[in-house]
Amino acid sequence: MTVDEGARTVTPARAAQELELGREEFRLAVQLGLVRTVPVGERDRRRVERRELDRLRAGPDFPDGLRDRVRAVGTGEAAALLEITPDRFTKLARTGHLSPVRFSVNRYRAVVWMYLAEEVAEFGLTCPSLLTGRLPLDVRERIAAHEDLRPRNWRARRLSLLLRATTDPWARAAAIASLLDPVQVAEVVDDPYERAHLDRLRPPPPPGMPSRSTAREIAERLTRADDPDEILWHRMSLALAVDEARAEESAPYPGESGAVSPGVEPEEWTGVRIDVEPRSPVPAMAPGPPVPAMAPGPPVPAKVPEPSVPAMAPGPPVPAPGGRPAVSDRPPGRPARTRLLDRFRRRRAADTGRTKGRRRRVSWP
Repeated sequence: MTVDEGARTVTPARAAQELELGREEFRLAVQLGLVRTVPVGERDRRRVERRELDRLRAGPDFPDGLRDRVRAVGTGEAAALLEITPDRFTKLARTGHLSPVRFSVNRYRAVVWMYLAEEVAEFGLTCPSLLTGRLPLDVRERIAAHEDLRPRNWRARRLSLLLRATTDPWARAAAIASLLDPVQVAEVVDDPYERAHLDRLRPPPPPGMPSRSTAREIAERLTRADDPDEILWHRMSLALAVDEARAEESAPYPGESGAVSPGVEPEEWTGVRIDVEPRSPVPAMAPGPPVPAMAPGPPVPAKVPEPSVPAMAPGPPVPAPGGRPAVSDRPPGRPARTRLLDRFRRRRAADTGRTKGRRRRVSWP
């Protein structure tokens, strides 16, 4: 759905101000689906409709209720909410009892995980036995094995939010592919043009990605699946998603709607060789001393100038002024000039029978 920009929508900054939310709180509210946004304009920038603001402000618990639902806390504050030690909370989070909602990398290159305060409080009500006494044996064994499910649970949460944000089949496949290494994607999707299309629809990095190279490398590793079973699951999901996308519409190929595949030369798109027009042969100079041939052997005398065009059959090179031989590597029998219009017509004729893919812009929230 595209809404015309005007009085019916407001910018995200204006919406956050009217909802009495900070910038990070508003961004998290959009990601969690608490605040619905719509694409506006040619660049599909996300804005908030005025009626959506009216709906949220009409709530009985506004603004405290909305602010509590997007409140994110760190390990120390979350442990204080559950009245346990930070070490015990970290063990529960590492074993998958709590899922982070976002992360950041501090100046010491340590990953700081954030959790929704509402989910932390709900966990305390549903699992009170894990807050006191000795932890269960299976939990202790997983802790001893240095298991850490926080990155995987964060990736699962992010993927579910991305899949919920779009109905485009290729965009949904791109969201799954964003969690896999490019090598893994290439093994599942063998068509290079389909991989290029998935790369164009790739969702943006999560908010708060660090700018420093070392910290960014750490953050990028967290956004990729690393467990073997997780990789296998996403590979199967990507294969199914691509099959569904192919059944609905094909990915745009070169020559269709001006699609361009990065990393592929134009000559590889059409299968038509682009020949450069060779220089016209220059008549040989007057007979002179013998000129040695290119291959080892006895010297071959130069040809006497003739009015006709030299034959295309292989023969000794003809010397040109300045000692520069006029030799063309064009195969025999191939036209010397391939006009742009002819190439374009042949390409259009070859693509006539293919179903053209629609290139739709995806506006990720």
